[in-house]
Amino acid sequence: MERAAGAIVGSAVGDALGAPFEFGPPGAFSARFPAPGSGNEMSEGGGWNAGEATDDTQMAVHVAESLLERDGLDLPDIFTRFLRWAADDPKDIGLQTEDVLTRGLPWDQAAVAHYRSSHRAAGNGSLMRATPSAVYFAPRGRHATMDAARRIAALTHGDPAAWEGTAIFHDLVRAALSGADPLDSLSLTLSAVHPDHRERYAVVLAPDWHPSQATESNGAVWACLGSAVWALRTTRGYEDAVRAAIDLGGDTDTVAAVTGGLAGAVHGLTAIPTRWTEPLHVPLPGGGGRVLRLPHLLDLAHGLAS
Repeated sequence: MERAAGAIVGSAVGDALGAPFEFGPPGAFSARFPAPGSGNEMSEGGGWNAGEATDDTQMAVHVAESLLERDGLDLPDIFTRFLRWAADDPKDIGLQTEDVLTRGLPWDQAAVAHYRSSHRAAGNGSLMRATPSAVYFAPRGRHATMDAARRIAALTHGDPAAWEGTAIFHDLVRAALSGADPLDSLSLTLSAVHPDHRERYAVVLAPDWHPSQATESNGAVWACLGSAVWALRTTRGYEDAVRAAIDLGGDTDTVAAVTGGLAGAVHGLTAIPTRWTEPLHVPLPGGGGRVLRLPHLLDLAHGLAS
């Protein structure tokens, strides 16, 4: 439970910390906060209030609440919640996700139609919201959790590359929740990836890969996941991992959310500084005007891991 709570809260914290630095240059976080605890790191900026989580966490909460309320995976229900969220004027919504959710097509056709028309659907939007489902499906084993990840990802992302990246994340969280080092079993995780996508993910997840070697921005699923694993691999604690992720620049909220989910699962809830969890809040479009705070996220974590 400590690791599950670390994953859920850790992802939301990373999201909120990274939001003010989105699309900024590398090193901006450390330039502003050169040492841990030096100033109010949960800052406002980019249209976000201090401690406010973005669409990354909002969509993740809707996935979590669907899994709990429907007692399992109900894809039409998750899609309906996404539609309701998108219609409730969220502060931010990914271009691809918005296109899929405003097409007026059924849950099993919208993402496919987007992919057929654009041929580009390998953004990190399915990865950013995957921590709750990773926690929920972890007890069912590698293949079951990876299959669930693919199916949820496919609701908004028609490119199988996005499905496979989300599936890898699911399995890394599964390993971490068991108390193992998820990077120790990375070869087994990769062996369960579709052969068409295995080699490309093996490159960005290799021990000698650095985010500077990415061939796409970290708004793409490959670079986003690779950057999160790099941040986990090259640091020793939750705080340092999230700082490293934000300092990469670019899509800082999502890279930090993915990193925070992984690092939280590895290091546990107690590794997340209280100065970051206290101001954390999640306004929830499509959620009846609710604003979730730490106790609500802990309740979700408990339900997902029970």
